[in-house]
Amino acid sequence: MEHATTGDAEHLTVTPRLATLILLALAVGSFGIGTGEFAIMGLLPDIAAGLGVDVPVAGHLISAYALGVVVGAPAIAMLAARLSRRTLLLFLMLAFAIGNLASAVAPDMTTLTVVRFVSGLPHGAYFGVAALVAASIAAPGKRARAVGRVMLGLTVATFVGTPLTAWFGQQLGWRALFVLVGVIGTLAVAMFWLTLPQDKVHADMSARRELGALMRLQVWLTFAFAAVGFGGMFAVFSYIAATATVVAGLPADFVPVILAIFGAGMIVGNLLGSWLADRALLTTIGGMLAFNIMVLVVFALTAQYPVSLCVCVFFIGSGVALAPAVQTRLMDVAGDAQTMAAASMHSAFNIANAAGAWLGGLAISAGYGYASTGWVGAALGVAGLAVFLLSCATEQASRNKG
Repeated sequence: MEHATTGDAEHLTVTPRLATLILLALAVGSFGIGTGEFAIMGLLPDIAAGLGVDVPVAGHLISAYALGVVVGAPAIAMLAARLSRRTLLLFLMLAFAIGNLASAVAPDMTTLTVVRFVSGLPHGAYFGVAALVAASIAAPGKRARAVGRVMLGLTVATFVGTPLTAWFGQQLGWRALFVLVGVIGTLAVAMFWLTLPQDKVHADMSARRELGALMRLQVWLTFAFAAVGFGGMFAVFSYIAATATVVAGLPADFVPVILAIFGAGMIVGNLLGSWLADRALLTTIGGMLAFNIMVLVVFALTAQYPVSLCVCVFFIGSGVALAPAVQTRLMDVAGDAQTMAAASMHSAFNIANAAGAWLGGLAISAGYGYASTGWVGAALGVAGLAVFLLSCATEQASRNKG
């Protein structure tokens, strides 16, 4: 293995076989995190019944986890600036595994809410550092696709891990979800130990340098349109189990199928989005934001029809095409504060998770019904597109001045 430095990021030249194994290990970690994050949405009615609370109240577990990601990503990126990426990834995945095993034995809603918050702390930093490692071993012009392969674990989780875990949870109880996720996390730790090369820490790395990312306007604008734009997906998906059964009249046994459809959309979106992003980054972001608005409006209007619901769920899932594109955009605008920016992208993603679940719950609690989450999502999509256009305009104005 050779080390070379390109710009501000260390590039690792590894054999094709080792690069494949590294990406596989990172994808397994992403798979575990994705399963833990999304499967809870399919089991939300079961968790609510088990803890003796309403479904919108149980939705606070989603928000608590998401808030843990929001807090943990920048905090860990700053505090761990002097750690090698290999060491940091091992630590983060071990903490994630322990947090999920603790979730499995939480006795009540309050305790589980706290544990879910703690379990979310490693999430954003993991994806951020994993994306940087993937980009560091990528061939020229293929950064977004390398990042997309890491995210593929997350999308496969929604297609395979989430519905299977939801099914096991329905059969064995919702606590089985957290046990399974903890086991996957432990497996990922072992794979990291065996495959990740020991990387060097640059002598000038520091918390102050990482905080430099927060001084850049384009970083903040990218965070903003990611947080708002992704919120629409979570406003709908957080309550998709109840929407499918209450609005579309589907049996509870069909919920894992709905989750699998969403996951299939995510896989297609991730693969297509990362391919497009390597060719036309900003066009991909703007086009997907506009596409998501259209799909969410159709969902709000037709959620009562089972076939339409399934089609919309697929296309809502495909909106994850934004993820590798936004992650790559942050690498471009973050300067030398790569870890902070890459990790904080998942803070933005989970602000979307928390805000989407909260706003969707408000609409439901106000009596507008589960289908109203589509209108909430579309409104968030419009706001996200507006911020993206502002980002493009300010960047162009800055170039013209230069």
